[in-house]
Amino acid sequence: MNKTVKVGAVSYLNTKPLMYAFKHGLKIEGMEIVEEYPAKIASMLLNNEIDLGLVPVAIIPKLKEYYIVSDYCIGADQEVASVCLFSEVPLGQIEKVILDYQSKTSVALARILIENYWKLEVVFEEASLNFRNQIKGTTAAVVIGDRAFEQRKISTYQHDLAAAWIAFTGLPFVFAAWVANKKLPDDFIYKFNEANKKGLENLNEVIGENSSPFYDLKKYYTENISYELTDGKKKGLETFLKFLPNS
Repeated sequence: MNKTVKVGAVSYLNTKPLMYAFKHGLKIEGMEIVEEYPAKIASMLLNNEIDLGLVPVAIIPKLKEYYIVSDYCIGADQEVASVCLFSEVPLGQIEKVILDYQSKTSVALARILIENYWKLEVVFEEASLNFRNQIKGTTAAVVIGDRAFEQRKISTYQHDLAAAWIAFTGLPFVFAAWVANKKLPDDFIYKFNEANKKGLENLNEVIGENSSPFYDLKKYYTENISYELTDGKKKGLETFLKFLPNS
């Protein structure tokens, strides 16, 4: 390739299988990787600071053009475990919901479920840096990623957003996908896809290299996260995008 392809990736536990090959020295000529949290990668893709990113799918309608690259994603066809609404009281008693700033998709999904599935009348609030300390009384919060594993040990009630979506729509959910903001060379896409695949073929090694004191990673990688971008997930993604105000 004549041009460097800048790739934005996420350093959460759920992305470790997709990044495994790159962490172990696999190089694609002309590719440069930067790691950030999901909303930051999304911003970079929107601002054309990167060419391809593992981004929250809620940003797709904001892109002038987009191409989903790779047969793999961060998805779920049952409980995802790491994206939940946490509270000290049952759903019907929640009055305020704090929205995690790290993922636009999880925040959008929470709003959709609260308004259309659970039908709760709540006040939404943007999260501050240490917002988990505010999960008290009738205040709940959406917590995602590795921090959600810890929160599962703290909060009395946890409502898994993927499981709720599936109950609501009958479809699996896609939290993040590899999205490009321009057409990329076919040979790059093939090599990139094969690199993603390599980690999923070596899950035992991925599990051995990572750890969580709060959750069983074997269960997480093999039961909670579903990495293949299947036709069902594509339909779930299409349905989700229809709920977004600017889609």
